[in-house]
Amino acid sequence: MKPKPSFSGLLQRFFTQRLMAQGQVSPNTIAAYRDTFRLLLEFAQSRLRKPPSTLALADLDEPLVSAFLDDLEQSRSVIVRTRNLRLTAIRSFFRFAAYQEPANSAQIQQVLSIPSKRYDRRLVSFLTRVEIDALLAAPNLLRWDGRRDRAFLMTAIQTGLRLSEMTGIRRRDIELGIGPHVRCLGKGRKERCTPFTPETVNVLNVWLKEPVRGNLELLFPNVHGGPMSADAVQYLVAKHTTAACLRCPTLKDKRVTPHVMRHTAAMELLQSGVEPTLIALWLGHESTKTTQIYLDADLALKEAALAKMLPIDAIPGRYKPADDLLQFLKNL
Repeated sequence: MKPKPSFSGLLQRFFTQRLMAQGQVSPNTIAAYRDTFRLLLEFAQSRLRKPPSTLALADLDEPLVSAFLDDLEQSRSVIVRTRNLRLTAIRSFFRFAAYQEPANSAQIQQVLSIPSKRYDRRLVSFLTRVEIDALLAAPNLLRWDGRRDRAFLMTAIQTGLRLSEMTGIRRRDIELGIGPHVRCLGKGRKERCTPFTPETVNVLNVWLKEPVRGNLELLFPNVHGGPMSADAVQYLVAKHTTAACLRCPTLKDKRVTPHVMRHTAAMELLQSGVEPTLIALWLGHESTKTTQIYLDADLALKEAALAKMLPIDAIPGRYKPADDLLQFLKNL
């Protein structure tokens, strides 16, 4: 009889075979799933008093997984969207386990039946043109990191690339000659090409003349020459936003993050008259439905629609000019 695989072996096969070999998912997805199961196993260890390597699949039942998700919100104060992302990773593993461990199908179905939480979807935040100019003027151009930060911010706001896509840009990924653009491998391993504006080309040309530090391939390295971390990007955005508040006080009321710059790029396109389908292609969205959030947030677009509406007390119907002879007699 074939020996029954342990939970430890099942989880390792899920990562190495299902996700990496078969699914060829992105490194960011691997990292997100890894962190989910690290937190889950630490929670199970504290609850069950068992080392993670000795856990059985049956130990991770619906009550324990539900308690883990509740603990994320209560103890770690994660938002509902993060909680749902953790649940997505757990569901993915248990769907894999359903084929490997049919004897545990009842338990697996109970875990898979845990619902995602609904949450209020707020309007996306984005920067106005005045706020963009203030943010781009904030870095100190007398310093190496200030010149890097300005080039980074300019590229992010103009292209709308995701944080991971920005930190992963290599020098060979950009073309600043005829048809200037940047190529990136985005979410879902989809490669896309995003054009540069002349202003961005000028800034990047100046930046490329800087002495290269560390990794010769990275376009935006950290001060040690290695890749910039997500925390480093969050820090530089927060630092320059604070400085920009002196020139543009409206920034004090906004929480500016790297993803807000992506929203800003989308809103700049939308307000310039670009069709939502093209914005979806620009941002690398899987569906144009995702781009709907920018239509919801664009007040100017709604005001333009309102201007086309008839006043409430207007008489409906098309205008018909009076008969020429009757109008002549009326004017006498």
